[in-house]
Amino acid sequence: MQKKRDGFTGSAGFILACIGSAVGMGNIWRFPTLVSGWGGMTFLIPYFIFVALIASTGVIGEMALGRHTGGGPVTAFSACMKEGGRNASLGSAIGMIPVVGSLALAIGYTCVMGWIFRYAFMAISGQMTAMGQDMDLIGGTFARAASAGGSTFWIVLAAASSCLIMVFGVAGGIEKANRIMMPVLFFLFAGLGIYVFTLPGASGGLRYILTLDPSGLKNPRLWVYAFGQAFFSLSVAGNGTVIYGSYLPKDEDIPKSAAVVAFFDTLAALMAACVIIPAMAAGGAELSSGGPGLMFIYLVRVMNGMPGGRILEIVFYVCILFAGLSSIINMYEVAVANLQDSFGVTRVPASVIVHVFGGLSALFIQAIVSQWMDIVSIYICPMGALLAGIMFFWVAGRDFVYAAVSEGRKKAPGPWFYPLSKYVYCAAALTALIAGALMGGIG
Repeated sequence: MQKKRDGFTGSAGFILACIGSAVGMGNIWRFPTLVSGWGGMTFLIPYFIFVALIASTGVIGEMALGRHTGGGPVTAFSACMKEGGRNASLGSAIGMIPVVGSLALAIGYTCVMGWIFRYAFMAISGQMTAMGQDMDLIGGTFARAASAGGSTFWIVLAAASSCLIMVFGVAGGIEKANRIMMPVLFFLFAGLGIYVFTLPGASGGLRYILTLDPSGLKNPRLWVYAFGQAFFSLSVAGNGTVIYGSYLPKDEDIPKSAAVVAFFDTLAALMAACVIIPAMAAGGAELSSGGPGLMFIYLVRVMNGMPGGRILEIVFYVCILFAGLSSIINMYEVAVANLQDSFGVTRVPASVIVHVFGGLSALFIQAIVSQWMDIVSIYICPMGALLAGIMFFWVAGRDFVYAAVSEGRKKAPGPWFYPLSKYVYCAAALTALIAGALMGGIG
C-alpha cells in the first residue's frame, strides 16, 4: 500500500505558505526601487494590471497542475505528456529543468540569507548602530560580508535553519512555520509603516508613491519592467507553486486561493514601499540604488540617523529574515520532494541531503552571488514557467485543464480562462524570457 502523501491541513496553511513563497527579496529591495525609479503610481498601474493577469492564469495553472497530478514538475510534466499522447519519459526529463532551476535559485538565496542572518544579529547586538552614518564603514562591512568566505558561518546557519523547518514535513514544518512568520511579518511591517509616517519629511515619500505621470505610461520599457516584477514576485517559475499545489486537498478552491495569494503578495510589496521610500525621504536620501546595496548599505545609513534607529533596524531585519526564510524553504522543497517522489528517499534524509549540497554550493559562490542569481532569474526560472504553461495549457489540453482547475469549485471557470491562459499568459512568459535576456534581467 502506498504511503499517504504529506500535505497542507487546509486552505489557510496552503495560502500562507504560498504567500511566504511569493513574499521575498523581490518585494523588499526590487519593488520599492522600481516604484521610486519609474514614478510611483506610474509604475503601479501597469504592475497591478500584470498581477491580475498572471494571478488569474499562471498562478492558477501551476497550483492546479500540481494538485491534479499529485507531484512536482517531474511528475506533473510526465502526466501532461501522457495525457497529450506523447512520451511521458520526455516529460519527466523536461520537468528536471525547473527542479534544477529551483535548486540553483535556492543556492544563491542561501548566500543572501546568510547576509540577512548576519545583519539581523548586527542590528540586535548594536553593531549596526555603532557604524553611524560612515558610508565607508557601512559599505566596507557589506563588501566583506559578500566576499569569498566572508559569511561562511551565517550561510551555514541559513541552510541549517531551512533544513530544521523542512525535516518536520509539509504540515508539521513548512505550514507551521509560515503560520507564525507571515502574520508576524505583516504586523511588524504595519508597525514600521506607522512609525516611519510620523517622521519629519516622510509624507513626501508617500505623496511620491501616489504620483502619476501619464506621459510615462507611453514608455514600453516601463511595461516590460512592471511585467517582469509581477511575474517573478508571484513566484511563477514552474516549480515552487506546482509543488505546493501538489500538497493541496482536492476540495480547495484554487482560483480563490490564487487571488488571495496575489492580494497579499502585492500588499507586502506595497507595505515595503511605504516603509522604505518614506524612510529614505525622511533621511534626505535618494532611492537611486536597488539590489543588495539598498538593504545592506543605503538603508543602514538612513536608519542609523533616525530617532530610535536601533529598534527600527531590529524590526526591519527580523521582517526580512522571515520573508527570506519563507521563500527559501519553498525553493528547497522542490528538490526535496523530487528525491522523495522519484527515488523513494524519506523526508528527513532528503532534506539533509539537499541542504548539505545547497549549503556547500553556496559557500563556493559567495563572491559571485549577483552573477549567479542573474543567470538563474534571467534564463532558468522564466523557462520553467514557460514550460509549465506549455505542458498544462498546450500539451495536456482543454479538458485536462478544466478538470484540474474545477476541482473544489461549484462551477468551472468561465470560457475566457483557457484562451487567456493558453495564448496571452504563455506569450507573456515567452516575452519575459526574451526580454529578460535582452535587457539583463527584469525581475
